Parts: sequence; C-alpha cells; structure tokens
Amino acid sequence: MIPYRVIEAKRDGETLEPGVLAGFFEGFLVGEVADYQMSAFLMAAFIRGLSPGELSALVDVMLRTGEVLDLSSLQGAVVDKHSTGGVGDKVSLVLAPLAAELGLIVPMMSGRGLGHTGGTLDKLEAIPGFRTDLSLDDFRKVLAAEGFGMIGQTSEIAPLDRRLYALRSVTGTVPSLPLISASIMSKKLAEGLTGLVLDVKVGSGAFLPPLERARELARTMVAIGEGRGVTTVARITAMDRPLGRTAGNALEVGEALDCLRGSGPADLREVTLTLAVEMLRVAGDRSPWDALKKRVEGVLDGGAPLERFARVVALQGGDAGVTTDPRRLPSAPVVRSVAAPRSGVVHRVIPEVVGYGVIDLGGGRRRMDDAVDPRVGFEIHVSPGDVVQSGTVLGMVHAANEAGAEAGERVLRNACVLGDGPPPPGLPLVGERVEGGDRP
Repeated sequence: MIPYRVIEAKRDGETLEPGVLAGFFEGFLVGEVADYQMSAFLMAAFIRGLSPGELSALVDVMLRTGEVLDLSSLQGAVVDKHSTGGVGDKVSLVLAPLAAELGLIVPMMSGRGLGHTGGTLDKLEAIPGFRTDLSLDDFRKVLAAEGFGMIGQTSEIAPLDRRLYALRSVTGTVPSLPLISASIMSKKLAEGLTGLVLDVKVGSGAFLPPLERARELARTMVAIGEGRGVTTVARITAMDRPLGRTAGNALEVGEALDCLRGSGPADLREVTLTLAVEMLRVAGDRSPWDALKKRVEGVLDGGAPLERFARVVALQGGDAGVTTDPRRLPSAPVVRSVAAPRSGVVHRVIPEVVGYGVIDLGGGRRRMDDAVDPRVGFEIHVSPGDVVQSGTVLGMVHAANEAGAEAGERVLRNACVLGDGPPPPGLPLVGERVEGGDRP
C-alpha cells in the first residue's frame, strides 16, 4: 500500500476496494501513514464523498481495531444517545442521569469540541476533578453502581476514530456526511448497545445545515446501526439558534444542573424529555407517547436524576458539591453585559457566531493541543421574536480579561440580529423521526 496512491485515487473520485481502504487506515494507526497524508485523504473524502461500500469498510475497520464493550452482565437495556453537535447543546448532562433513573444502562462515550460546536467532555471537565479518562474496567464499575457513566474514547475503543476526530477538527473536514456517520457510529457500536437514539441537528449551526442533508445523515446512521443489530432511531432537532441560554463549558454545566433541578430553559427541557422517551421506546417500552413523556417529566422533576449525577461525579473524581452549589464551578474574572444598540425585534441569534466566539474567548480549540478555558462563554438573554428597546441587555460575556470581554461584546452584538417587524419563521425545535426502514 502506497499512501499517496490511495490519496490520489480518492482525489480523482475512484472507489477504493475495502481492503485498500482498511490498509490505509490501519497504516495510519501504526505510523505508516503520516498525519499530513491522512489530512489530505480526509479533504479528498470531504470533497468526493465515500461510497456505501467505503463507508461500511471504514466503520468495520474502526470497530476491528478497537474493543467492543460487553455489558451483558448488567441488568437493563443498554441504550445511549448521541448528538451530531450544536451550540449550547448540553442535553447529555441531563439525559444520561435521567435515563439511568428510568432503568436504562447508559454507557455514554462522548467527544470534545469539534469545529464551532462544544463537546460533552470539555463540559464535564469544567467540573473540578472530573475524570473522563477512566479505564474500561473503572467505567464498568461506575455503570454497575449507577447505571450511567460519561467518558471519552479510551485507547481500547475506536482508537482510529479518536485520532481522526482530532484531525477533522482542525483541517476543515468536519461537515462530511460519511465521516460524521463513521465517527459517531463506530463509537456507539463499540459500546455494546442494544439501542441508540440520535439527535441530528439541522439549521445554520449544524454541521450539515440543510434539512435534506440532515435527513440523509440520519438515514445513513440509522441504517448502519440497524444493519449491525442495534435498534436505532433519530430525531431531527433545530440548530438555527443556540440551545438553551448559555454557550461555554462551565456555564453550560450550570444550566444543565438547573434542568436537573426541574427548571432550566424550556427548549433544553423539551429536547431532553423527547430523547428520553425515545430511549425508552428503543429499549422496548411501547406505552403511549404521552404516558411515557409524563412519566419521564415526573422523574426529572422529582430530583433523583440530580442526586444520581452527583454520585457519578464523585465516582469519577469530581467535586459533587457543584450539584448543590454551582458557584464551585470555574467562573470568569471579567463579566460584561451587552446592550442592544437600537430598538427592534430579535430576528436571529446566529449559533455559529456564538460558537466561534467561544473559541475566540479560549473556550474551544484552534489546534489539537490547545488548552480550553472552562470559565469563558456567553449568556444569551434574548430569543428570536423578542421585542427589545435600545439598551436592553442582550446577554453577558464571560471572559478571561478585558480584551476578551471587548471581543465577546462584538460577537454577541453580531450574533443577535435585530430587525423591524416579525422575524422569519424558525425551524421546529423537535422535528422528524427517522427509524429503520426509512431510506433516502
């Protein structure tokens, strides 16, 4: 296998044989293919795409080069959820303990920030001491004790995806349907699941903004899961505005804790409840939707998921005191309010502007080895359709210094687009459902 010949073939639109593709990616793992060569291949695949056979081969090699968890000794259906990524998306922090409280086993293996979107691991690590690098043995112990755990990819699980994920984030190759599908599904299939719920984002802040592309992504991932024996469904949810009221790691943890207390933003709560019901359904519960949602809502508002989250934080080395006193979370030294420059109607809150703004403040990565400042980010106090007066507070910037606060102020003003008259219609918060049998 000559690496540059494989790159040339994909660049020229050729379909690679499964063995050739597998050899190229396996070579990357052992150092026979350099980072710069894999970066070139990823760009070629981004432009040319992957055939169904190539995609299947990529998923297979990702699984074959790592370990698949065996959780058959645990009592309960093993079900997880994955989001394709968005700005302000802290659903996992609420959903995992909620689903565990509902009797499911949730082995949540998450990623870091990718492109302009935040990552669950970065949010969790904003909790002082929280470890996302548990060994698989320690992870199993947490799952056995509490029904859920939240870690990053270990060296045993999908090691190929772990390395590709880091490269994609910094080479402009994130929004590729086959690469997104292979990345997500290899991690999830390696968890030994019986069921999987996918939260596929649509809108300007999603990696694949058009609705038809979101549908195609959902169908592709559902087909991969179902084809490998995992009951898989997807819900398409809105990312034409940030989810919730915060963006930035510690701020989002605080908002997730609010939701676990039975409050929090209505949109965050609605997406979480919907996905929890879907998790119960893929686990085999065929009760009427409204009855399931009422049950889930009662469990969330009862407070037990918050207590379970606190116990898992402690088991994973974190300061469980944040669950009762969010002031123990890291906080930025400079907080500045941002006023509306004129009166009008909020037409848009542009999620990608907010997401890249968090990166500019230091809350995300420009390069693979960048440190992340958990303290920084934005509070957003307005939503599309709100009527504001000149001087109304649009939101707050949380920054490491005054220069960051000034830059963040410009970001927030650019993100909150004011106009006259009614705003253009937004996307439905929770949209279509895609399940096995749905095909492009």
